Amino acid sequence: MRDNDTLYAIVDIETTGGYASGNSITEVAVFVHNGKEIVDRFETLVNPGVPIPLHIQSLTGITNEMVQTAPRFNEIAQSLFQLLSDKVFVAHNVNFDYSFLHHEFNRAGFQLQSKKLCTVRLSRKIFPGFPSYSLGKLCNHLSISIENRHRAAGDAHATSILFSKLIENDANQFIVQSLKKGSKEASIPANLPKEQIECLPNKPGVYYFYDKKGKIIYIGKAVDLKKRVLSHFTNNKATQQKQEFLREVFSISHTECGSELYSFVLEALEIKKYWPKYNRSLKHYEQLYGLYLFDAQNGYKRLAISKKIKNFRPIATFNSLSDGYRFLYQLIDDYELCSKLCFLSKIAESCSTECHGACKGLEETTIYNQRVDAAISSVNSYLPTFAIMEDGRTENERSCLLMIKGEFYGMGFIDDQTIWNNFESLQQSLTTYPSFDYVKNLIYQYILNHPGKSVYF
Repeated sequence: MRDNDTLYAIVDIETTGGYASGNSITEVAVFVHNGKEIVDRFETLVNPGVPIPLHIQSLTGITNEMVQTAPRFNEIAQSLFQLLSDKVFVAHNVNFDYSFLHHEFNRAGFQLQSKKLCTVRLSRKIFPGFPSYSLGKLCNHLSISIENRHRAAGDAHATSILFSKLIENDANQFIVQSLKKGSKEASIPANLPKEQIECLPNKPGVYYFYDKKGKIIYIGKAVDLKKRVLSHFTNNKATQQKQEFLREVFSISHTECGSELYSFVLEALEIKKYWPKYNRSLKHYEQLYGLYLFDAQNGYKRLAISKKIKNFRPIATFNSLSDGYRFLYQLIDDYELCSKLCFLSKIAESCSTECHGACKGLEETTIYNQRVDAAISSVNSYLPTFAIMEDGRTENERSCLLMIKGEFYGMGFIDDQTIWNNFESLQQSLTTYPSFDYVKNLIYQYILNHPGKSVYF
């Protein structure tokens, strides 16, 4: 049952834009509701201190002239804070209104910490099946008239009537459940069903956020899927990206992976495949160093380790300069190449003992270049073929990732009865994927930290 002493602050604000960190409030209205009816109200225009964009003026009808003599937010902060601080904060898409007021209160020296209820989320539960839960369309479905649409008092009053109907029809006590400690209901995006989060396992995997049209907008990996997904909603940052992200999330799906590494690799492959709008860092990733072939003016072919060169294909790639140097030194030793012609004179003051005088012009270019060509042809033989075996999704299977000659081949799940040390059998059991530098680096870094996890062929 509802606590008869509980008071609700039904809030609506008008603003200069869609996120608090770069915009300001132009109007605020609060209707105090005791669970049965409105018992108090507060409303005022607010001088935002910045010009109101023309499209916002057109939408709300609030002009620069109207707010010119209105109080600044810090002038109303104390009285508004006192009004809100002992009440449940209620709004239609509550995280939007709350993020603005929380941000403005912080700037004014107040810390707003209120329980929250979202009438979008509550309406989806109590009045399921409507085609839209926007305030205007929802009120139309429920025969609630809205006067002064897109003005704070008009929308707040309509939300108050909606809230009364929600209380009257809340046979399953969704409001009480939403206010329980640990509910997380109010922090979840308005359009995301909580049931989709509740069904997430506490296991490693990859999760996908979708927009209203079913398009993937974010892909993430997790050691604990449920915990990680909930962490996206534990704060309500006032930034544009955060607020737009919360508004766009409509559904979630997931793929269990069995192991952390499998999750990391699958996430990278899926981001590369779908390029979701809110995944940013991987889009700009590339290996830092490569092994390149150059032709010198005197005819000798020269190998060199260099930072990645745009539009120039490397023979091999490396995550660090030291890895590249170690690889090149091995080629020099095995194919009797000249360290000076390999641009390592700053590292080795004297030429390598294997050099036959190419750096001094004493060896014929064709003979030296044949050894360089042989070194290049042999690069694949230096690159390892191995599999990484880890836990699978069940007790009877294992996850497997396969590298062939330094390139990522694919991954999948095999049961314990599979003869996984049979290379051809293992290949046929896996799904092939494109290989790219970020995935290779993930796998190489993993085997450096977990040497016992890999099986070499």
